[in-house]
This record gives sequence, C-alpha cells and structure tokens, in this order.
Amino acid sequence: MLMKNSNLLPERRTLSDLLNELVRIRQFKMVVEVFDEAVNAGVKPDTYMYTPLVRSLCELKDFDMAKQMISLMESSGCDLSVRTYNVLIGWLCKNHRVHEAFEIRNNFSHRGLQADVVTYCKLVIGLCKVQELEIGVEMMNEMIEFGFVPTEAAVSSLIEGLTRKGKIQDAYDVVNKVGRIGAAPSLYAYNALINSLCRDGKLKEAESLFNNLEVKGLRPNDVTYSILIHSFCVKGEIDIALCFFGKMTRAGIKATVFPYNSLIKGYCKLRNLAAAESSFDEMISKGLMPTVVTYTSLIDGYCKEGKLQKAFRLYHEMIEKGVAPNAHTFTVLISGLCQSNMMNEAIRLFNEMVQLNVMPNEVTYNVMIEGHCREGNTAKAFALLDEMTEKGLVPDTYTYRPLISGLCSTGRVSEAKEFVDDLHRKHHKLNEICYGALLHGFCREGRLKEAFSACFDMVKRGMDVDLVCYAILIDGTLRQHDTRTCFSLLKEMRNQRLQPDNVIYTSIIDAHSKAGKFKEAFGVWDMMFSEDCMPNVVTYTALINGLCKGGFIDKARILYKEMLTSNNAPNQVTFGCFLDGLTKGGNMEEAVQLHNMLREELLANTVTYNILVRGFCKLGQIQEAASLLVEMTNNGIFPDCITYSTIVHEHCRRGHLEEAIKLWDSMLNKGLEPDSLAYNFLIYGCCVTGELERAIELRDDMMRRGLKPTPNRRSNLRQ
Repeated sequence: MLMKNSNLLPERRTLSDLLNELVRIRQFKMVVEVFDEAVNAGVKPDTYMYTPLVRSLCELKDFDMAKQMISLMESSGCDLSVRTYNVLIGWLCKNHRVHEAFEIRNNFSHRGLQADVVTYCKLVIGLCKVQELEIGVEMMNEMIEFGFVPTEAAVSSLIEGLTRKGKIQDAYDVVNKVGRIGAAPSLYAYNALINSLCRDGKLKEAESLFNNLEVKGLRPNDVTYSILIHSFCVKGEIDIALCFFGKMTRAGIKATVFPYNSLIKGYCKLRNLAAAESSFDEMISKGLMPTVVTYTSLIDGYCKEGKLQKAFRLYHEMIEKGVAPNAHTFTVLISGLCQSNMMNEAIRLFNEMVQLNVMPNEVTYNVMIEGHCREGNTAKAFALLDEMTEKGLVPDTYTYRPLISGLCSTGRVSEAKEFVDDLHRKHHKLNEICYGALLHGFCREGRLKEAFSACFDMVKRGMDVDLVCYAILIDGTLRQHDTRTCFSLLKEMRNQRLQPDNVIYTSIIDAHSKAGKFKEAFGVWDMMFSEDCMPNVVTYTALINGLCKGGFIDKARILYKEMLTSNNAPNQVTFGCFLDGLTKGGNMEEAVQLHNMLREELLANTVTYNILVRGFCKLGQIQEAASLLVEMTNNGIFPDCITYSTIVHEHCRRGHLEEAIKLWDSMLNKGLEPDSLAYNFLIYGCCVTGELERAIELRDDMMRRGLKPTPNRRSNLRQ
C-alpha cells in the first residue's frame, strides 16, 4: 500500500515471493486480489506470478478462471513454464477431469513445451482415479521411454489400481519394469500386490517381490509377513510359512495374532493337531489373546479328527474368556456332531445358536440338511430347506446334493428325479455332482435305462457328463454284468476327450476278477498301461483279491512282486486277500507266517485276526482259534462280534454249548453288541442240544434289539 501511494511498483520477483508466501499460508483469495491489484498498477506478470495465481484459483475450485489465466499468460508473450501447466493438470486430475488435463498436455508442443516427470506422474495418478488403467500403463511406459523415473506415488497408484481390478499380471509387470530403472511403489502397494498374487496362487512371484523389497530400500512389515505366512499355510506348505515366521522374528518384528491364526489353521488342515496346540500355547505365552478365528480353527481341527470332547472344551473356554462364537464356530461344531451321527446333539446346538442371536448361514443349514439325510430323515431335511428359504437364505448345489442323495438312499429315487426336475423348472442351477447323486441312485437299484435318461436330461440342460458321472454309469453296468454297455461308455468317454482314470479301470478289473473272468481283467489291465494310466494299490489289491479267491495264489504272488517294484506299497487289505486265500486253501502254516510278519510290521488288525480265526475253525482247530483271542488282546487289538461269533459257531457245531455260552457272555461283558448272525448261531446251538427254553430267550432278546431270526432257525424252534 505504501509503495502504491508512493507511485512505486514492486519488482516481479518481490511479488512472486509474496504470492507464494500467501499460498503457503493458504490465503488464496488474497493471492487473486494482490495479483489483480499489481496488474492494475501496471505490473507485467511473469510465469513466476502466474503459477501461484493458477494454484490459488485451483484451490478455490475455479478451474475455468485458472484456464483463462493460462490463456492470458500465453497471449502476454511472457516466457512459459511447464510448472504452471503442471499445477492445473494436477488439480484437474485430482478432480476427475483427466480428459481436460490431457488436452492441456497435448497442446504442449504448440507452445514449445515438453512434458516433464511431474506432468506424467500427475496424469498417471489421475488416470488411476478414473479407472483408466490401460492408458495409465501406456503413460507409464511412455514416461520410462523418455528417460523419466516415475515417483513412488505414481507407481503405487498404478499398482493399487491394477491390483483392485484383478489385473495382477499387469501390476507385476509394471513393478518389474520400473524396478529396472530404480523406481518402486510404496510398501503399502507392494503388500497389496503380494496379497493379490498370493490369492491368485502365484506364490513364486509373490516370494520374488518379497525378496526384492530390501533391494528397493523397503523393509517388510508385519503385514507383509502375515500375507505370505497365511498364503503358504492355505496351500499346505507349512515349512515355507514357518521359514517366513522365522525371518519375521529375526527381523525384530513382533508377531501379531494373525500369523499365529494362519499357522494354527494350516496345522489343523494337515491334521497336525499337536503342532496347532503348540502354536496356540506359544501365542498365549507371548501375551497374545486368541480371537474367534483362533478358537474356531482349532475347534474345526478337533471336530475333523472326531475329538469332540476337546472341541467342546475349547468352545466353553472361549465363552468363559469373553470371546463370542460366530456362525462359523457353531457350524464346525454342528458338522462334527453330524459326522459322528449325533444328530440330537447337533439339533440342540443349532437351537442354542439361534437363542444366542447368532444367525445360521447357508453353510450351517447345508450341514444340518446333510446330517438329517445321512440318518435317513429326509422329512426334517426338507423342512430345513423351507426354513432357510423363508429366512432369505439361498440354497445352492451343496444344499440340493444331500437331499437328492438322501431320497435315493431311502429307496425314493423316483422322488429324487421329480425333485431334480422341479428345481430345473424353477430355474435353480444344479451341477454334475447333483446329477451324479441321482445317477448313483438309479444305478444302485439296477434302473440303468432311467439313469441314461437322466444323463440325457443333464446334457440337454447344459451340463457335461464328467468323469465321476461316467464312473457311476460304468459301475452300474458292471453291477448288471453288461460288459457291452460298459465298453461302449469307455469309447464315448474317449470321444468326449475324457481319459478313464484309476477309479474306472479298477472298478472294471474288480468286477471281472470277482466273476472269475481273469482273461478280461488282465485285458483291461493291459489297456490301462497302454493309456499311461498306472495302477495304484487299490487296482493291484482288486486283482490280487480275485486271484486269491479263485485259488490262483501263485499268480497273485507274481502280481504282488510286480506291485512292490512299481512302488505301490501293499496295505492291510492286500495282505488280507492273501490271508483269505491261504486259509480257504487250508494252508494255515503259511497264513500264520504271513500274519506274524504283519504283526511285526504293526499291520495286523481285527480283520486279519478274524481271517485266521475262521481258517482254524474251518479246520476244526478250535483251540488255536481261541488262543488268537488272547493274542489279539495282548497286542492291543480288540476282538469284535465277528471274532466271537465265528468261534461260537464252531463250538455250537461241535455240540459244545456251554463253551459257546461262556464265550457269548465274555463278548457281552466287553460291551460288544451281537448281530443277527451271532444270535442265530447260538440259537442253532441251543436247538440242536435240546436247550429250547434258552433258545426262546435268545430269540426274544434278539427281537427286542430289532434283529430278526432267519427262517431256518425258527424252524428249529418249532421242531
């Protein structure tokens, strides 16, 4: 004001300093006023004065006036600076007016200007804001070609934008490209990209980015490590996850609850509950409080191993410690109860869940529906289906499959077909698994024609007949001894470019072996090899079983040797086949030698002992059979109903009723439930020795247990 009153004009440098200082203290209106006053006083502004003016107008959101000032600057003949234009470009981009910013940049050449690194970076950031990511990548490439090194902000914006859009490979390529010229995104953007790569299963690329962090001067934080630990745990590569956990600890980064949750869940997935418990104890010892995720992961692990008592102990512990169970917690517990056929307890927990205002979700209902269907209670299962839809939950293929299987397993295959057709009419999407359940139901009842009709419907409704469906159909044809249709299906599979697998070939070999058709069985065996489908332990065992039952022990031995050379280790079932063949052939000495080897290798079990017991009984060597009962118990193997009933039958056949009854009482004292066959053996023994009263008592007891006597045993009572 004093200068104005004294008719003195300030220098432009003084004015530009003043304007910049006013901008610094955010007095944008005053900048405009001072600029106007200086111009009116006769000062000819230069680019250093125009730049704070344009910045102030942009801050005031008056972009049209900012553009007018730029035009005025251009027409005034003063030297132009890209810095002034960059201010306007940056603000236009910030306000999603990227196309206007591009127009300004595209006119640079007409004004003798060249875009600099600031121009490019602001445009890249602006393009990311409006999701024009492809153009953003082009701008980044153009900037690099001109020798500019992009800023961290520009690289981070582009990486984050590409990552959010699922363009993970593009983001990865950008990181590698800018890395070659010494640029890098922020740690936040790196973490986002590492996380996305991990979610896409590209763990090698994620690990590569991690290894490059320190080269770029970035230090991984707890989030970086947690992402990688979680991802490797999900993939089942717990050793690599532990390696990253160790690196995190050595780097002095304090572990949070998140990596521990990942490790616990990973261990449970691998069924290593001891390690999961150790991690759980370790996190508590470090002062970390388990979350609902921690508890639920461990509870799920216990449930999957059938350790329900431990699961519920942990459930009560979490409640006592103030950690509220969520829908997932209840669902895994309910699933554990359903898998253990404890439906009453599952229903009680389901009701408790609702009372605690934890709403069951689709998965909870699916688990309950499957549990009821497994028990044959389809009425309750369908009632739950209605309930979940009333609550606005959407059933899916995981809901429909057990319902279809449930109807089929209770002999209501036609109803299952009607249910499937009704779902189709209502436009509910089914998949191959749902149709597979229906095909299995038809094939199990020998209704092949209807199975093929359902298969035709499936194709007509837009689904492909997959490997599992073909396996079901082939099994159905084998049950009907329809070899022609079986091989016709194999041909059809090949036409559909589906390669029959071990399961299909094994089922065909098994069917031929059981029928004594070894020429056909070995023909399929050769077909397997010709198609590079290698037999597994089940395939070998199926053929060995057939040969042993057919009395071809020597051929079975040859196959056994071949099995060993092919790195297929025989299992208890394989050895059981040999034991069965040897005992049926009366070769007890060799059978005992084989069983001794199994016992030494800890492969002997109740089934293998039962085969020996039956063999001795068949030869009338009842003392040897009885001594096996003692041996079993001494070796920590418990006799079952079959073990006892086999010896009981031999005693009864010899007229040793008292010995049979002693053994019977011993079985009952051990808490074993006699089956129908065991009752019939003892009833028969009582009848032939004239103990009719005792026979009638046994029959009544049997019927109270819901078991039925066989007709020939009843005739003994009538006599």
